[in-house]
Amino acid sequence: MCGDCLLQPPAAVRLCVAAVDYRFPWDGLIARLKFRNEPGWAGPLGELMWQSALNRRLLTPETLLVPVPVTPARLAQRGYNQAWELCKVVGRLSGRHALSGALVRLADAPDQHQLPLSRRLDNLHGAFAAHPNLAGRLRGSTVVLVDDVRTTGSTLHHAAVALRQAGVVHVHALVLARTPQATEEGPVTS
Repeated sequence: MCGDCLLQPPAAVRLCVAAVDYRFPWDGLIARLKFRNEPGWAGPLGELMWQSALNRRLLTPETLLVPVPVTPARLAQRGYNQAWELCKVVGRLSGRHALSGALVRLADAPDQHQLPLSRRLDNLHGAFAAHPNLAGRLRGSTVVLVDDVRTTGSTLHHAAVALRQAGVVHVHALVLARTPQATEEGPVTS
């Protein structure tokens, strides 16, 4: 687990586990997965996440895995959700159930990676909700949110708030990479 996650996990997230720092060579591989139409990277990168979750005993038999959703426009443009691709790998390797539609994006907000730190923190306020058809499944559960990169924790926080509003008891997060430092200009990517 990273020092930032230990010291300041997103408020609605109890525990955040990151497999790697968002630095070379991981930043380039994440870019290939996320922006260069190479979803095959989800396999080996998802294995790193699973190993980190295993080492931290993050996944219990009752844990549900929920990927952070992308906007419909981003999904149409990319053709896949990188968080869902990673989530499927972690689910398969851990034997945990992954719920692809448990969390939905309600609003098209500007991409977090294109915003300065000051705007990232509130950019996604109200952007997520639990899917009404899966609310019963979520109520009373422990959920691990799965995402590719944690920079400020804002995405995880707002997604976790929506899950908590749906009755999820505990929300943890599992991310491939965390940005070790963030500045007003954005993440440090080396």
